[in-house]
Amino acid sequence: MYAVVGCSECSNLWIIEGRSETIQCPRCGSRRAYEKRKKFLETDDAAHAREVRASMLANRQGEGEAFAEVDSYAALESQVEDGVVDDETYLEASGLDVDELEDAGDRDPRGPTRTGSRREIVESALADLDRPTEDDVIEYADEHGIDAEYVRKALAKLVRRGEVSESRGRYRRL
Repeated sequence: MYAVVGCSECSNLWIIEGRSETIQCPRCGSRRAYEKRKKFLETDDAAHAREVRASMLANRQGEGEAFAEVDSYAALESQVEDGVVDDETYLEASGLDVDELEDAGDRDPRGPTRTGSRREIVESALADLDRPTEDDVIEYADEHGIDAEYVRKALAKLVRRGEVSESRGRYRRL
């Protein structure tokens, strides 16, 4: 069961589902017993409850006639489902080449060898390599276009933060 209810404190209208002993207004927070709340409509149809609430809100703003001219929610929903333009059609209508855009989206703007941020690459090295040394991590990062100075600083930060441990020149993620 659905009910369109109103708040006597702030005049808010909302829909409740089911029935509880007390109902709290979502706007002002006042709590009243279910029986003491003003119920404008009680129905088993959620769509009908939404329509009634929307109509009441439109009437409050002096737009009742305009609301009456609009189709129901169910009709509007089916119109939207039928009338949605897919991305490809929209882009073509805008004069853009869809294939070229897809190719551009597949390219990494940071270059062909990097796969993530500099920090992510250092962390990947620690995860992928078995008990790596600093030189191992530098070599891994160099293959991804990261300079050795950054790797040294990143390793030191990770150790200070306790995310990585270093023992006898070997690193391990914690």
